[in-house]
Amino acid sequence: MSEEKKLTQHTAPLLDALEAYRARRVVPFDVPGHKQGRGTPELTAFLGKQCLSVDVNSMKPLDNLSHPTSVIRDAETLAAEACGADAAFLMVGGTTSSVQAMIMSVCKRGDAIIIPRNVHKSAINALILCGITPIYVDPGTHPELGISLGMDAKNVEKTIAAHPEAKAVFMNNPTYYGVCPDVRRIVAAAHKAGMAALVDEAHGTHFYFGENLPCSAMSVGADMACISMHKTGGSLTQSSLLVMKKGRIDPEYVRTIINLTQTTSASYLLMSSIDIARKALATEGKETFRKVCDLAQYARDEINGIGDYYAFSKEIVNGRDVCDFDVTKLSIHTLKIGLAGVEVYDILRDDYGIQIEFGDMGNMLAIISVGDTHYNIERLVSSLSEIKRLHSKEGIALWDHEYVAPVVKLSPQDAFYAERRVVPLKDSVGEISSEFVMCYPPGIPILAPGELVTREALDYILYAKDKGSLLMGPQDMALENLGVVK
Repeated sequence: MSEEKKLTQHTAPLLDALEAYRARRVVPFDVPGHKQGRGTPELTAFLGKQCLSVDVNSMKPLDNLSHPTSVIRDAETLAAEACGADAAFLMVGGTTSSVQAMIMSVCKRGDAIIIPRNVHKSAINALILCGITPIYVDPGTHPELGISLGMDAKNVEKTIAAHPEAKAVFMNNPTYYGVCPDVRRIVAAAHKAGMAALVDEAHGTHFYFGENLPCSAMSVGADMACISMHKTGGSLTQSSLLVMKKGRIDPEYVRTIINLTQTTSASYLLMSSIDIARKALATEGKETFRKVCDLAQYARDEINGIGDYYAFSKEIVNGRDVCDFDVTKLSIHTLKIGLAGVEVYDILRDDYGIQIEFGDMGNMLAIISVGDTHYNIERLVSSLSEIKRLHSKEGIALWDHEYVAPVVKLSPQDAFYAERRVVPLKDSVGEISSEFVMCYPPGIPILAPGELVTREALDYILYAKDKGSLLMGPQDMALENLGVVK
């Protein structure tokens, strides 16, 4: 860090370094080959010269993400401080890479991890890569909304007692829909048993920077947490933070694990966007997220006023598998208007030019964050009102829950690498899947490698196909066939 400029949350070291690089008018004979945009005029016209001029390679003045010693190190120090952590890592492979680095930092081949089944596929991918055995905890399902919830701390404590060999407990805070478990109690239970506490906070960036929001993982002593700065924090897509407390896990070992899979050609556009977003959130986040919460509540009240839609919030907190709720998540139950959430999702996009986050069988989610405006909220509300008027149906049966309890027969790694055969999807009940099947978003598997294809799972997949969900995972992209273990 330059001695002339003190390192504070009002500074952005990477931004300063890139601006200095641009001002020096360096002649590049290194990669990338577009040479500050001159080699790709169409790309430069599309993204802008200012952008392409700092899409650069690692060099001494700009540091190196694989082994940071100057401005990247300073940016990581500020990120750790802002999040109440002892160490932080800028991640350019999305929170997918952060989740996998967390798990791979505490578990090795043959180890076990306690994990909710409603995790993102990135967590199960880590189990496949490393040969880790999952010990699943049923997250619970809301009886009216059909959404999967957060792990009940009592169930986690029972699972810890039954599986003292597990190396870690993994949890979501919040879930895609905004549900938060009792993070404090689960972290304490994990630590009491000598296990690491890992938290996927992909959708909880604002927990670190706002007020009157659910607790963050670092604030209750979790060992590691991953934060999608791009989801609700304002940085560029694919940029993320991995934060941690020292003591149980060595930060330098974590960096070694990260470097196993993270690119050696880290994007300075992504890294600087984290640095700039962190600066904005650390200095203005409280006011920013107060406005976000107000907008979300206004939208919720207006949507509930339409009738039959149910934009739910803290009233679903029950102290067990819903211990808090993220009010910035505009989660809306749609079944009473006779449409699946994914159907409303499609109508909003195709007929009204409104892109929300996702829809499933009974619900949809609109993310309210730093870039939203009152005008946009009004467009969403009025469009939902008109959709009800034009498209609502009566008395049709819809799938009423989005969580399918898994029946695990093999470890994810054993099933994924096993000899396989391909069967028609409709004839797959009773087989052991060697592939993922999931609706995306949110990317929570309906089936994961090693799980029995049950009638319930198949019915959910077929229903999701019929309603137009984007189904991903199998090699057969049309999902007419499924790979199963021989």
